[in-house]
Parts: sequence; structure tokens; C-alpha cells
Amino acid sequence: MSRAPGGRRSRAVLAVVVATAFLTMLDNTVVTVAAPSIARDLGVGLPSLEWVATGYMLPYAGLLLAGGRLTDRYGIRRVLLAGLALFTAASLAAGLAAHLVPLLVARAAQGAGAALLVPATLAAVAAAGERERLRGAAAWTVSGAVALAAGPVVGGAVSEHLHWSWIFLLNVPVGLAAMLTAGYAVREPARHRPATLGLARVCAATIALTAVTFALTSGTAHGWGTPAVPAAVLVAVVAAGAFRVAERRSRVPVLDPRLFARPAYRGGVAVQVLWGLGVNGVYFYTAVYLQEVRGFPPAAAGLAFLPVAAAVALGAPFAPRLVLRYGARRTVALGLFLVGAGIGTVALASAVTPVLLAAFAVIGFGSALTVPLAAVVLAAAPAGQAGVAGGVFAVAREASGVLGIAGVGVVVAAHGDLAGGYRLGLCAAAGLVWLGVLIGARTLPGPGAGSSRVGSADGDAERAHQLRPGGVEFPLPVRPGVGAVEILVEGDRDARG
Repeated sequence: MSRAPGGRRSRAVLAVVVATAFLTMLDNTVVTVAAPSIARDLGVGLPSLEWVATGYMLPYAGLLLAGGRLTDRYGIRRVLLAGLALFTAASLAAGLAAHLVPLLVARAAQGAGAALLVPATLAAVAAAGERERLRGAAAWTVSGAVALAAGPVVGGAVSEHLHWSWIFLLNVPVGLAAMLTAGYAVREPARHRPATLGLARVCAATIALTAVTFALTSGTAHGWGTPAVPAAVLVAVVAAGAFRVAERRSRVPVLDPRLFARPAYRGGVAVQVLWGLGVNGVYFYTAVYLQEVRGFPPAAAGLAFLPVAAAVALGAPFAPRLVLRYGARRTVALGLFLVGAGIGTVALASAVTPVLLAAFAVIGFGSALTVPLAAVVLAAAPAGQAGVAGGVFAVAREASGVLGIAGVGVVVAAHGDLAGGYRLGLCAAAGLVWLGVLIGARTLPGPGAGSSRVGSADGDAERAHQLRPGGVEFPLPVRPGVGAVEILVEGDRDARG
């Protein structure tokens, strides 16, 4: 996020970050509640409509690493604009689709566009100065979390009061505005780029990720004994093996080993996975539970998620203040503890609407306190690897969502009763989130990790170049006229200060 006079360009890039994060995550969940309306309008059965969601998810998850590599190779601005153009055009096509097949093709194109957008957006955040990096990472995290919760709300309201096509058509003006803004604001940073794309290895990684995603979604929908599931797992194993062998022989790896050599990076990714495992299963199966067990109409089921979105938006400003005082480790741990407590409360008292809504608010506020994860992970990325690093982080978020839904689905199917299985599955989800507290405590930076110092705002740009790749600055003035405090993430040792 370039520093322009008056900060106009920085604010413009921040707007692009918010728009892309919100749109790409919203389209992951917006069709959940609108599915019955789409099925009636297109004259297809609900089982066929699972591909409206899966058709977006497969290319999105499968191409994220490829999108990151393309960003590192060809530049942030070029890939970001290409992703916005593809996503916007595909949204228009989805909104105009009158039959199932054109809708599925458009959804697949949306997913491919999103797979370009997300790594390019995160790379733009990582390339920013230290003050702007936290703002961008926080905006990306909060926008995605709000969109995840708002998806059922938007889908239910639009399908009930307008027409389901508008859940896609509303993306078009936002996408066009983001393209114009990105064209003006995003500038390419001077940095090292990989000498080659590594096309064969990128294709192998894409096949592996797509096959894993297909196996998870197909197993959840049709049962784990379906022949397609073990076939997809076999394809994923072969492709992953081919990728691994090719990576060892290459002098320019797609996945730089230095990424996971840094405790802050691998710990941040692991915590993101555990958060996603817990939260996504809650969102998906609560929407089903409210409609199938408690008899909520689609719009009311969607509105039940509003406390999550509101709490995320209201709680996000507290995260930097807590990090400044207690460090990312304790802040994220508190957030994960609250998320786990909220999920456990939903599991035990989902039949009581006020308690359910209050628990959702706790989940949202706790999720807001995990905002520092993205900043820590991006700051730990080696030079020239921001696209792939962001892609891996996004893959972790996406894969954990699919796994979370699949995991709760397995518990529901094994239990044989939706209400009982739903409660048991959510108890397991809460346990996974609490496991993230332990992992974060060993890997994320505390208030004494590395070093901390206070300096003037005028020196921010110069200090951004002096910081190690693990440096994260949380831009909160200690008092008027005093600059921000920098908290360094130790990249080469376990930061247990």
C-alpha cells in the first residue's frame, strides 16, 4: 500500500482490500440460504444445487497457491486487476444465468477469479509499510469474518424479498469500483521475483488441492464410502507426491522452506486452521439446524448471524490495543478462548434463542481478537514470497472451512439425529479451537519477543526497511505526539519471550 501525499493512495488500497476480502468470502456462504429459491427457479433438485457452492469452492481452494505464485512472478497489480475483472464478469454471468449449467460455469469462474484476488491482495498488504501492514491485515481479516457471517443474512434477505440473481449481480458495481480504485492506487513494489513460474509444480499443487477439496465436499454430501472420495484422495496423494519430488529437484522452489522454518508463520497458519475448523462448522450447521429443527424461515435463519458480524466489527479495534499491551500471543489466545466458549454455549443452549444470539456475539468478538494472525503471518514471509505466503494462509482458511463443515457432518451422520449430532459436533469444534490456544502460546510473539521500542511517525518508512521480515508494527499512539510501538516477531527461533 503505497504512501501517497495525504495518504489518499493508502486509503484507496485499503478500500480495495476490504472490497475483495468481503466479496470473495461472501460468495462462499451467500448461496447457503438462497439454495431452495435457486432450485425452484431453475427447476432442479437441491442435491444438484450443492454444485453451486462446490463449483465456487473447488477452483478457489485449488488455485490459491497458483494465484500466489503468479503474483510473485508477474506482479501484484497485474494479477489483482486480472482477478477483479474475472470475478466481476463471472458474477454478472451468474446473475444472468437461466439454467443450471451456465450458473455452474460462472461460479467456477468466480472461484478462479477469487483465487487470483486473495493472494494478490495479501501481497499488497505485505508490501506496505509497517503501519499500513497492520491496517491492511486487520481490514482483510475483519472483512472476511463479517462476510462469512453476513452471507446467510444477505442470501436469505435477497432471495426472499428480491430475487436470488441479485446475490451475484450486487457484486458487479462493487467489482467495477474496486477495479478503478486498484488501477489508480496499487503500485508495484521493487522486489525480487522468481526466475520461473514453475508451471508443472504449480499444476501439481493445484490438482492436489482441488482433489482434497472435492474429497471433503463430496464425502460430506454423499458419504465417505462413495467411490469418488477415495479416488479423489488417491489423485491428491499422487499429485502431492509429484509436487514434493519436483520441489526437491528445483533450485527455485514454489514453497520456500524458509516459510515454515519461522515459528510465527507456521504457528499462525496452524491457529488459523483450528479457528476455521471450529467456526465454519458452526455457521453451516446452525443455518441448517434453525430451519430444519426449529422451523425458522430463511430470512430469520440468516438474521441470527447478525450478532457475529456486528461483534467482529465492534471488537476489531480492541485487538491492536491488546497486542500493544499483552502481545499477539495473549490477544489471540483470549480470542480463541472466547470463540471456543461461544461455540460450546451454542452446543448446549441452541434451543434458547437469546442465549444463542449472545453466544454468537461472543464468537464474533473472540474472532475479532484473532486479527493479529494475518499481520504476524505476512510479516514473517521472506522477501519475494508474499504472494505464495498469502496463498498458503488463504488455503489454510479455505481448507479449514471445508474440513470444519465435513467434520461436523461426520458427527451428525454418525449420531443419526440432526439436533443431537449438531450439539455433539459443536462440542468437538470448541475443543479444536481451544487447541489453538496452546499452539499459539508456543509460537506467536509475546510483548517481550525480540524488542520493542517507541519512535516518531516520521521514521516509519525508514524503519520499515530496517526491520527483519518478522517485524510487525501495531500503530497505536501511546500518547499524543508519540509514534507507534513495534513488536518484532522472531522468525528464526521460537518466540516464547
